[in-house]
Amino acid sequence: MAIEDVAERLAQLSEELGDLAFDRLREASSSVGRGEPNLALVAEEKKLTRARRAVDKAVILLRGMEDDDDE
Repeated sequence: MAIEDVAERLAQLSEELGDLAFDRLREASSSVGRGEPNLALVAEEKKLTRARRAVDKAVILLRGMEDDDDE
C-alpha cells in the first residue's frame, strides 16, 4: 500500500468526521429551540472537530512525504 493511498483514506475519514461534527452541531442547535441546550452534543462536536484536525494534519504530513520522494 502506498503512502498516497493511506493519505486518501485519511482524507475520506476527515470528511466523515466533519459530517458527524456538523450533525452534532445541528442537533445541539435544535435542542436550544426546545429549551435547554444539550451540552453533551456540543462537547461531542468539539471532540469530533479536534479529531478531524488531527487527521487533516496526518494527511498533510503523509502527502509531504510523497513530495519528498519525488525530489
